[in-house]
Amino acid sequence: MTNTELEKGFQEIWNLFKETDQRFKETDQRLKETDQRLKETDRILEERFKETDRILEERFKETDQKFKQTSDEVNKAVNALTGKWGRFVEGLIAPSAVRLFKERGIEIDSVSQRLKKQKNGLGMEIDILAVNGEYAVLIEAKSTLKIEDVNDHLERLKAFKGFFPEYQDRKVIGAVGALVIEEQADKYAYKKGLFVIVERGESVVILNDEKFKPQIW
Repeated sequence: MTNTELEKGFQEIWNLFKETDQRFKETDQRLKETDQRLKETDRILEERFKETDRILEERFKETDQKFKQTSDEVNKAVNALTGKWGRFVEGLIAPSAVRLFKERGIEIDSVSQRLKKQKNGLGMEIDILAVNGEYAVLIEAKSTLKIEDVNDHLERLKAFKGFFPEYQDRKVIGAVGALVIEEQADKYAYKKGLFVIVERGESVVILNDEKFKPQIW
């Protein structure tokens, strides 16, 4: 191979090297540009994600607030309706209290409704109070009777004379009345020594059998 041919071969290799190097530089530039675009895309996406998170958080807060408002309104409506039914039950029992307890050997002299007392920052409310010279009968009226209602009334019976000392010499007994009985609350009340009053047709009756002995407080 002649010198001329060698020089030509070296020149071709050199040109190929320069061309490859140029292509590497161009590729590297494209990679840098691509990396820059990716970073810019990441930045834009991050900003959009943050904005989306902010909007979603605001929407969740608004929804939660609306749900709470709706829940409060529903609770108020339910409580109002429950209170009305409770008053309805009172209206059934109160006129029949004399008859009901006369059948159990207790002659009632007077019947009062919705008695309230305050003492030492605490309060007590009695739906129906039927009394004579010997007994004071506290009757709790509910639209639906639950075990927790029975327990509440038992606490009321225990505290009664503290709020109403004028009945200190009476035998205090209790009764619960309702349109609907849940959780076998009637049997629970019976075991706790309370009379159980329920609706029967257009009137009310005491469910307790003749063997029943009321608890006296």
